[in-house]
Amino acid sequence: MEESQAEFSYELKVPEERVAVLIGTDGTTKKQIEEQTGCSLDISKEGDVTIMGEDGMQLYTTKDIVKAIGRGFNPRIALLLLKPDYAFELIDMTDITGKSKNDLLRVKGRVIGKGGKSREEIERLTDTNITVYGKTVGMIGEVAQVTVARQAIAMLLKGSMHKTVYHFLERKKKEMLFG
Repeated sequence: MEESQAEFSYELKVPEERVAVLIGTDGTTKKQIEEQTGCSLDISKEGDVTIMGEDGMQLYTTKDIVKAIGRGFNPRIALLLLKPDYAFELIDMTDITGKSKNDLLRVKGRVIGKGGKSREEIERLTDTNITVYGKTVGMIGEVAQVTVARQAIAMLLKGSMHKTVYHFLERKKKEMLFG
């Protein structure tokens, strides 16, 4: 009798309007995720996703990839999470703003900046990918870089001036380059 591998599964929800992105044209994105992770995805049109696989670590990575796509990332960027030193981090802005819609809009605007300039600048200085979607800010990049990006975004959310945050990031970038 052959020994069967334990099957792990994980369920999560992605916003309905992101389901099409997760599946991709003719299922290409779903297929690509399945091939590269060795996990299988079951996606309902309402956004319920079940991930099944035999490798617990791979399942965890797949969950992050699906969650990242659900939070507004391009699937190509989400698949970077397959790299060993890459991380996905999510900040819930309502932790800072509470229930106030106005506060949420205000801090969201601070993170994005005029014409997306603030977000782009943080991405450039930390070499990460950042998306602001709904009530969350998502970051994908190398672990150390994501940590710095998270600090910078936290500073903005708590009301630091953009100039202060950029100086902080430039200092961190120099530290990383020159130890």
